Amino acid sequence: MRILIITGLSGSGKSTAIRALEDEGFFCIDNLPVTLFPTFVELVEKSKEKVREIALVMDIRGRDFLKGYEKVFQEIDEAGHTVEIIFFDSSDEVLIRRFSETRRRHPALDSGSVSDGIRFEREQLAGLRRLATLVIDTSELNVHQLKQMVISRIKGSNAAREMTVHLQSFGYRFGLPLESDLVMDVRFLPNPFFVPELKEFTGLDPRVRAYVLEKEESRLFLAKFREMMEFLLPGYQREGKSYLTISVGCTGGKHRSVVITEELREFFSNKRVTLKVTHRDMEKG
Repeated sequence: MRILIITGLSGSGKSTAIRALEDEGFFCIDNLPVTLFPTFVELVEKSKEKVREIALVMDIRGRDFLKGYEKVFQEIDEAGHTVEIIFFDSSDEVLIRRFSETRRRHPALDSGSVSDGIRFEREQLAGLRRLATLVIDTSELNVHQLKQMVISRIKGSNAAREMTVHLQSFGYRFGLPLESDLVMDVRFLPNPFFVPELKEFTGLDPRVRAYVLEKEESRLFLAKFREMMEFLLPGYQREGKSYLTISVGCTGGKHRSVVITEELREFFSNKRVTLKVTHRDMEKG
């Protein structure tokens, strides 16, 4: 197994890093006591799940960590696993500002100023910093830049996973999907429900599809929506967004929303995304 120890100064971006690695498929745990580390590795080895990449946040919050990490890391290494220490650092000025913005006390000291806590933590972690496989200074990085740097340094510059786009049709009658990032209401389009020979079929039927798409407003809507997504997708990808849910709704979720969702399937199939398509309410009508 490849095991990353995410450590470093409080406020330097470890939480952001662990979330980025979790999106990249790492099995992640925050603040695992160092005494449980060998047991954890042993349990993972015996697990039926094929876990090959692990990221663990270990820092000054676990006081036993500073006393026993060298011995434990050596034991894991001797067991045949690769242990890499990724140390996150930042300037005192930036750390003070970050603590001021979040209004959190410094975890290294029960009393004293943030400056005192930073100074104490630097002293305690100095030996660990010297052992680090990689040191990342986050002083000049925003959240999105930090995510990109973590992924490129640890997984390789071209290894970031593709964004997953979930396209789903739904019926407003059954409620708005709460997980939606973007919602498109297509109830303004002509409704096949009121056409007797089409009413009982779904938007997957060629006759229903032809009825909806022959309307000028349907073609215009699709053209404008595709144009909007051409603009939005690169921005979401630069931000590091890993999952985008687009919900397309009509009254019952059986006709119009299904047709439009299926038309959008082709558009997203030609993009660098992992695509998932569902029709939540199609069979409910």
